[in-house]
Amino acid sequence: MRYLLSRPIALLVVTAAVFETAVHLRSSSLASHEELPRIHLIATGGSISARSQGPRLSAEDLVHSVPALDRYVRPEWEQFSNVASTALTLEEWLQLARRINGLFSSDAALDGVVVATGTDTLEELAYFLHLTVKGPRPVVLVGSMRTPGSAGYDGPANLLSAFRTAADAGASGKGVLVVMHDDIHSAREVVKTDTQRLDAFRSRHGAIGLVDREGVQFARAPAKRHTTRSEFDIDAIAELPRVDILLFYQGVTPDLVQAAIDLGARGLVLAVAGADTTAGSLAAGLEYAARQSVPVVLSTRTGGGRITAAGEAAWQGYVAAEDLPPLKARVLLALALTQGATQDEIQRIFQEY
Repeated sequence: MRYLLSRPIALLVVTAAVFETAVHLRSSSLASHEELPRIHLIATGGSISARSQGPRLSAEDLVHSVPALDRYVRPEWEQFSNVASTALTLEEWLQLARRINGLFSSDAALDGVVVATGTDTLEELAYFLHLTVKGPRPVVLVGSMRTPGSAGYDGPANLLSAFRTAADAGASGKGVLVVMHDDIHSAREVVKTDTQRLDAFRSRHGAIGLVDREGVQFARAPAKRHTTRSEFDIDAIAELPRVDILLFYQGVTPDLVQAAIDLGARGLVLAVAGADTTAGSLAAGLEYAARQSVPVVLSTRTGGGRITAAGEAAWQGYVAAEDLPPLKARVLLALALTQGATQDEIQRIFQEY
């Protein structure tokens, strides 16, 4: 015997089935969302936030500007500061490193951190964090070359790639990374090479990975010491010592070296011409530095190449920066000085980091 449902009852059954399916799909979607990596954004300001008119974009604004972000991560955010990168102080660098370490130590379920900052000093800040963040979880620095509201504003695209990189298991243990223009760079190697181009950030040995439609891909890992293998304890550093950079140029006078030391520099980085270690017209000033026990690190102003510990620098009484450019040599020397390192120890540090 066949039973026929009345139209209202049939409609009710269909509606119930649709509702049950919708609830199932929603619960599956929620479960899937809960499984996404948790990534914490720390916004410090920079061009990525600097609208030409109106208030600067907040950390929350930046997160909400990224299309389809919740497909990849569960984002969280905080506002550390909202200034140009050149306005960040060394004390704020220390605070930022401590904040990241604090997040990781207090929250074992946090998968990674993204730091949005200005591009003008991004390479120095990234290297400082590379040396002072303690933990294997990803820390990714990102910015934009153009400002919100301008044609081709690259902030949202860069942020999306940075979040995806921080969420990727392959980023673990690779130290602090910089993601710009879909390229993934090691903080040790990356430099800003242009004032305006979207692809301004390059690495001497090439990017270590990239972000594309298919996902995050890594080609190699940094070989030098960083993060979990770093000997620098940020909690034991009250302040960073003054380290000045001097540039060799034809006719430069040695009184500049003496002035820097007399005004409080505890270390000097000299950007020499090529691989020259004679110091030219600065020789008398560097002799003064030696008498005052102020270490001098020789880097090169060329943008490429090495000054090695096996070369002339060592026997002339200088520290060789190896392939670190002057800006990053300054960061490393400042951290070495916080430990009271001798000249031999400083040279060892430059070879290992």
